[in-house]
Amino acid sequence: MKAHWLVLAIFLGGLGLSIADRESGLLKWHEKRQELEISRARIAFLNQRVEILEAEISALEGDPFALERAIREELQLAKPGEIVVRFARGATAQ
Repeated sequence: MKAHWLVLAIFLGGLGLSIADRESGLLKWHEKRQELEISRARIAFLNQRVEILEAEISALEGDPFALERAIREELQLAKPGEIVVRFARGATAQ
């Protein structure tokens, strides 16, 4: 019976040390798990962004008018006689 208490005391002591140790142990493991979840969310976001950009590439490669429009928008140019209307982000109608 005394051996059971000794095993329990050793186990609880080890558990206490692993909780208290900031360089390794349960707190470090929990921190790494959080970092992993953040990284997975970022990967998912970037994969979605890649899909969007690939769709834009396909559209630009397949439609010469879309390519022309994209170039004019990027360079902020207009064709002769064309009127360009720009809206400010966050502007509200009055």
